[in-house]
Amino acid sequence: MTEKSAKEKTLATNRRARHEYHILEDFECGLALHGYEVKSIRQGRVNIQDAYGSVRGNEVFIENMHVTPYSHGDQRVIDPLRTRKLLLKRKEIDYLFGKTRERGLALIPLRLYLKGPHVKLAIGLARGKKLYDKREDIAARDAKRDIERATRGRAKSPDRG
Repeated sequence: MTEKSAKEKTLATNRRARHEYHILEDFECGLALHGYEVKSIRQGRVNIQDAYGSVRGNEVFIENMHVTPYSHGDQRVIDPLRTRKLLLKRKEIDYLFGKTRERGLALIPLRLYLKGPHVKLAIGLARGKKLYDKREDIAARDAKRDIERATRGRAKSPDRG
């Protein structure tokens, strides 16, 4: 087990992201959360499938990320889909601001994980795939799987000759 994987624990992944988008770059950012949200996220009660990022002014936000309210916490009305601020460096924010103004680029959450005691979010600068791109990816994946099966079968059988 490597040192990196020992310190990081993945809590949620956006499996659809790599199927629906070409990920051009990815960034690691922190999240501005309330205490009850951290407890709920640590329990794995979070969904980032429908979430997306937006740059407003000089700040970056994640919207539509569903965090189920902590069951043993305060009973006040809490919006599970509230907009949360992402913590990035100024250079990264300016870069993302410029890139998201380009036609067809979006900020997509890829993975939510713990890094030490902190909750981190990996976001990707992405461009949507066309239908033919998705079909090409599926065909390439199937071909690779067939090659793996063929080589695995050959390695197991003894050579008769």
